[in-house]
Amino acid sequence: MKQYECPLCGYTYDPAAGDPDKGVKPGTPFEKLPAGWTCPLCGAGKEQFTEK
Repeated sequence: MKQYECPLCGYTYDPAAGDPDKGVKPGTPFEKLPAGWTCPLCGAGKEQFTEK
């Protein structure tokens, strides 16, 4: 699965890991993240992320 990077802080969303702190299970592709999901480090919206 593709990884996506936050251009503001460099956080990488890895679908294999998910984002358990925000209730996103491992194996969740970036495209399936909830609409309100934001970067866990800086709060940037997912529309700002770029494919890595």
